[in-house]
Amino acid sequence: MSSPSDCQDDAARYPSSSGDFPHGAWSSPLQAADVAAGAVRRTEPRIAGDWAYWVEERPLDFGRGAVVRLRLDEPGAGPVDVPHSAEADIRTAVHEYGGGAWLPFEAADGSHFVLASCMGDHRVRLFDATGEAAPRAVTPEPDIPRGLRYADPALVPAPHGVVSAAAVDPVSVWVRETHDDAGNEPRNELVAIRLDGTVSVIATGADFYSSPRSAPDGSKLAYLSWDHPNMPWDHTRLHLVDLHDGAPVPGTDRVLCDGPALGQPAWSPDGELHTVTDVDGWWSIHRVDIETGATAPVLDDPAAGREFGVPAWVFAQATYGWSDDGTLWCTWTSGGVGHLGTIRDGQLDEMPSGFTDFGRLAVTAGGSVVTVAAGWTRQAAVVEIAPDGSHRQLSASEPSALEPSDVSVPEAFTFDSDDGRQAHAFFFPPVNSAVTVQPDELPPLIVLSHGGPTGSARSSLDLGIQYWTTRGIAVVDVNYGGSTGYGTAFRNLLRGQWGVVDTQDCIAAALHLAAEGAVDAQRLVIKGGSAGGYTTLCALTGSDVFAAGVSRYGVADLEALARDTHKFEARYLDGLIGAWPEQADLYRERSPIWRTDQLRTPMIVLQGTEDRVVPQSQSEQVVAALADAGVPHAYLLFEGEGHGFRRGPNIVAALEAELSFLGQVLGFEPAGGIARVEVREGGQQRPQ
Repeated sequence: MSSPSDCQDDAARYPSSSGDFPHGAWSSPLQAADVAAGAVRRTEPRIAGDWAYWVEERPLDFGRGAVVRLRLDEPGAGPVDVPHSAEADIRTAVHEYGGGAWLPFEAADGSHFVLASCMGDHRVRLFDATGEAAPRAVTPEPDIPRGLRYADPALVPAPHGVVSAAAVDPVSVWVRETHDDAGNEPRNELVAIRLDGTVSVIATGADFYSSPRSAPDGSKLAYLSWDHPNMPWDHTRLHLVDLHDGAPVPGTDRVLCDGPALGQPAWSPDGELHTVTDVDGWWSIHRVDIETGATAPVLDDPAAGREFGVPAWVFAQATYGWSDDGTLWCTWTSGGVGHLGTIRDGQLDEMPSGFTDFGRLAVTAGGSVVTVAAGWTRQAAVVEIAPDGSHRQLSASEPSALEPSDVSVPEAFTFDSDDGRQAHAFFFPPVNSAVTVQPDELPPLIVLSHGGPTGSARSSLDLGIQYWTTRGIAVVDVNYGGSTGYGTAFRNLLRGQWGVVDTQDCIAAALHLAAEGAVDAQRLVIKGGSAGGYTTLCALTGSDVFAAGVSRYGVADLEALARDTHKFEARYLDGLIGAWPEQADLYRERSPIWRTDQLRTPMIVLQGTEDRVVPQSQSEQVVAALADAGVPHAYLLFEGEGHGFRRGPNIVAALEAELSFLGQVLGFEPAGGIARVEVREGGQQRPQ
């Protein structure tokens, strides 16, 4: 493995002519180690008093999550870790995908604390934000190790509207997921937790719960529930229950809205309930009448083309929030790209921030907003954005391995696909300021199929994409039918059609770019992880368009997935494929593992041993089929990794293995002296 420090001079790093350095063999300033270092994942900014808090998951620290904080009213202040949080690993495995593992609060005496679920044993602990007191467990030790998981907390304010003093016991409401040792489906509930360890059930009986949110005066709690076979982007219920001293008042729990796809309930400062709903065909913000359950959009002109919601794969998302003066900050997606703005008196004003991708919003008392933001040439960072659009970075600055002239900024385009359908994509051409490209040379293309499949292509700088473009390989990131950000009808194109519409659209994107003369039609590659890996496998078993494939923990056997996957996605396939097991024949028909006789395309397969979403056995079925068919392939198994690679050395190894594999298959020698991955044909190593 090489790094910039290994390179003696610019002449060694950068080729001067593409004649001697074909596409794929360009020397890049961006190494796999830079990608891993830039993969620090910052999420969930929150505000407590004059402090901003967020979580950082650090690949070079085994992917552990640390709570970080910064004082907003102190010029020049830098971010600091909440003591002991990094070693505690602040994460949750509720729904397996987690999110919402923690909550900061300021007590009436000005002291700060963090309530957090710790990944090691899943217990909730109380952290003194200054570290003066050691963390202490709040929730009891479960009878079964790691058997109780907690997520998505919300504080219930005291009647006077102030969180309790440190000496008094504040109430927080969490989603609790209970696992047994008999293999039964986990039980999900809403529970209230006090610092003395008392845990009481607020709601139970539904298959899933999320988003408990207390009214400003602590008198009511709104929350969401849903049942199999729905996913939260299909159909949810918005509940309201009266509270007394943090406990539900018997007989007051009622359903305000029964569908459609509701999300993110939140209360305005004056006590008005809101939610995100797609009742009009696009996710938009609505007021909710707590007496009748009727909803009305906050915008006077809720025009189509703007999506104010996101799919609830993880907890604690927030695309809107209020400042103290009643201004509603919000983010939305249009054309696959993120936007930021404010709503006043029913009118939407876009904020020209220069960013194209936004995470959770946290609005400060001073009227600014803190979020994780990124742009096409800016890596994601925690920033504070003022009402005039100016911003300052709160998270630590990291040196960039790329000059602006080496960043590939994509072209968004819409293309024709099968059955008169259109789909969308971002095309990243190869860019390297040190390379002179001959006009008659066409680059290889990597087609990216995003995960989910209810998700979308990223709309900001992704070093994982720039890793390829700086080496002379083009990338297209496809928002196939079924992606989010284009309205409910487009999102529902995958209903009963997973493995069909997504595959057709990825193939169509590649053929469109080849027909336009933008890429080499003989060197098309498709790559995806998880659901995107399934699309990859479908494309390779159902067409001869691609010269190679890259599958990261891809789904190969739908029947096995339906039988073995975790609770959150246990009935996801009912909507994507059909009812299980009634339509078992269709599951077989759509499963790449049953079409391996058509698999003739070289492939590299990457998998983690601890993946609970797509078990190791699925990838090994594909590898065995490739070996039986004598197809060139490589297989990397990463010990201790789950669904997605979190550890720095493994991120590096995966990227370099993919590059080595594609070099061997497509006929170029990667620069930088990376390790050569072993490619096998059948059970034998491929001759070098």
